[in-house]
Amino acid sequence: MTEVFFILTTIFVAYVVYAIVDEQKTTVKSKVSATKPETPVIVVEQPRPQLVIAEDKAAPKAVVSQPVTPTKVAKKDKLVSAKRPGLKNPTTGDVVTAYSNYRFTKRWIKDALVVEGLLEKVYKNNELNTEVDAKIKAALVKLEALDKYKV
Repeated sequence: MTEVFFILTTIFVAYVVYAIVDEQKTTVKSKVSATKPETPVIVVEQPRPQLVIAEDKAAPKAVVSQPVTPTKVAKKDKLVSAKRPGLKNPTTGDVVTAYSNYRFTKRWIKDALVVEGLLEKVYKNNELNTEVDAKIKAALVKLEALDKYKV
């Protein structure tokens, strides 16, 4: 019986503490919002460029004084490769740009290194040392050079 009374008392005390802390949070928030002055919003209007309209008797059209130059659209593949180097998964098309740390490299890159014959196995984290890291970095450079994995 005393155990049940102890549990109920503990729950009641926890509820009272929760109610007091919650009430203090709401009063602090209301005080902060009441004392915080509103910052005025300043709108600066910038002058718009004026358009020059040329009138032609044969065909009345609006002509803009600034010449419009056509923009060239680059291919998506070239644009991606120019921005960031990376490896592309040939099966899913997934592009990975962060693979410098072997511990955090995606699994398909580790498997590709083994499938291409650049490494003899997929190394575990406890097997990594300076000699193995040098092998891995050299294998990653060779993997980047393969056309199949280029972005």
